[in-house]
Amino acid sequence: MTELTSFVLARLADDERRYENGVLPALDEAERRGRLRILRSDDGGGLILLPGPAQAAEERVPVPFPEKAAHLRREIREHGDADTARLLASVYAAHPDWREEWEAAGPGG
Repeated sequence: MTELTSFVLARLADDERRYENGVLPALDEAERRGRLRILRSDDGGGLILLPGPAQAAEERVPVPFPEKAAHLRREIREHGDADTARLLASVYAAHPDWREEWEAAGPGG
């Protein structure tokens, strides 16, 4: 597991604690601000993470945070896709463990 992957998994765990305490997770805040979007796949069988702003509210049904967190954790652990990890890590760029090189890092973090 790369340091980038570990960072993302730790931040997702932080977000889950925030959610459990009734505080808006950073992931949801980033989605609201249009940094990324998490949508259901066309077949409804999974989720898709995309960069950029969300669709108009009337065109999408928000994915509940616990479902998003579980899906993203699974994706990061099972596939270790560096682009996905960097996109997710960018949500947590204000965290003290964030590393600037992750923004422009090559494959594998």
